[in-house]
Amino acid sequence: MNYSKYIYIFVFFPIFIVLSCHPAQAFKREYKITGKTMGTFYCVKFISSKKEDLKTWKLRIDTRLKEINKRLSMYDPKSELSRFNRETKDRPIRISRDFHTILLQARRLNKITDGAWDGTIKPIVDLWGFGTKQNKNTIPDSLLISQALSSIGFTHIQINKDPIVAKTADVTLDLGSIAKGYGTDAVLALFINTKINNVLVEIGGELAASGKNKKGRFWTVGISRPDKGFANKQLYKIIQLDHQAIATSGNYRNFFEVNGKTFSHIINPVTGFPVDNQIVIVFTSAV
Repeated sequence: MNYSKYIYIFVFFPIFIVLSCHPAQAFKREYKITGKTMGTFYCVKFISSKKEDLKTWKLRIDTRLKEINKRLSMYDPKSELSRFNRETKDRPIRISRDFHTILLQARRLNKITDGAWDGTIKPIVDLWGFGTKQNKNTIPDSLLISQALSSIGFTHIQINKDPIVAKTADVTLDLGSIAKGYGTDAVLALFINTKINNVLVEIGGELAASGKNKKGRFWTVGISRPDKGFANKQLYKIIQLDHQAIATSGNYRNFFEVNGKTFSHIINPVTGFPVDNQIVIVFTSAV
């Protein structure tokens, strides 16, 4: 499973816009808003039957994403997640609704994967150089790996309904693998809550879709081929999202090699080493 997930999906948008002949669709217009967030880029496309103020929408999107970043960023020492990581064990603290919601999802992922996904893997991710510390392209000492493994375990985080959380051990969180997905859901909700139901949101390659595009078809996206490096931009598969979200992860973008062997950012929380198998990419879709 992935603990510091780097996503690489190409969004496939039609170049030519063809208006539907259906009278109800004739006055609908497609809008597009782009920007920066979470160290990457976002793109939102939506359909509306009335004239929309894109400046106002961009402000709403940016405000919401900045709010989430202040909650979940590993790189901002003042973020809620960073403060949580510095917190001592056995001390209950009150957290925001965003942080509480994503922690509940993290606990669910940890449970349904039998611990293969563990949000407390940050010490190992940093040790291998795939986290907040610089990648030195070297294999960590086995003793350091063993020491880091002793500081891992999502079961050491107690999550209450209040929302109150507490750590029973000195664990640290790395929610990079699900933070962008949470952001796409949050932006999508901004539109759904204002009755704009035909929307496609993309943040750093993670996508969430609702409704249909201007042609009355489900939103179409493309998944790039899982080849090492960024030179090959051919598509592996084109799919339609029917009120779904999709994300991918693989060992072909963020890795280093030592003596011809590849070590990627996908870490096994049991061994403390990058996963070594024949799987190069996993893409998941959820309703």
